[in-house]
Amino acid sequence: MSQSSHHQHDQETYTKTVFGFWIYLMTDFMMFAALFATFIVLRHNFFGGPPPKELFHLPYTFVQTAFLLLASFASGVGGAFAHRGNKRGTLMAFGLTFLLGLVFFAMQTHEFLSLINSGNGWQRSAYLSAFFTLAGTQWMHMIIALLWVVLLLIPVIREGITPVSVKRLTCLRIFWQFLYVIWIFIFACVYLMGVY
Repeated sequence: MSQSSHHQHDQETYTKTVFGFWIYLMTDFMMFAALFATFIVLRHNFFGGPPPKELFHLPYTFVQTAFLLLASFASGVGGAFAHRGNKRGTLMAFGLTFLLGLVFFAMQTHEFLSLINSGNGWQRSAYLSAFFTLAGTQWMHMIIALLWVVLLLIPVIREGITPVSVKRLTCLRIFWQFLYVIWIFIFACVYLMGVY
């Protein structure tokens, strides 16, 4: 196989993989759309439980949002470094993505545990059930994103930047940016609309 046909094959594989990943994200988005619709329907069903104004602290959530925004941005920078073949930049940017995402994940876990420990778990009301289902699904996606960073950086450390790693890191970058978009909807629909 000549070098130009090999490059063309790599490009076709890259395009198909990224397109396939976008299709997966659309199915994930439909799942989140159903969870958002459920939350909107149940948002006033407190059944004697506390309303969102008593549950959520917006300054804390703003900080969470900032950490996820920075993680998403760092993943974009990491993707750009990967496309340029810059191993060091890729490792640093995705390492930063991991650390910032881990802080967001820890803050979200702390919020969930605080709610549960104060007697405001998912079984308290339909509102809290819908909240934990929606935010918990995003939380599980964060676990996947954090593990995925680790799994994809190991081959980059060992082998450097290859066409396969660029393809995989591109999908990872898109996933982190998808998580940020989902979180913005959660922040707006759950926290802002709930408190104001």
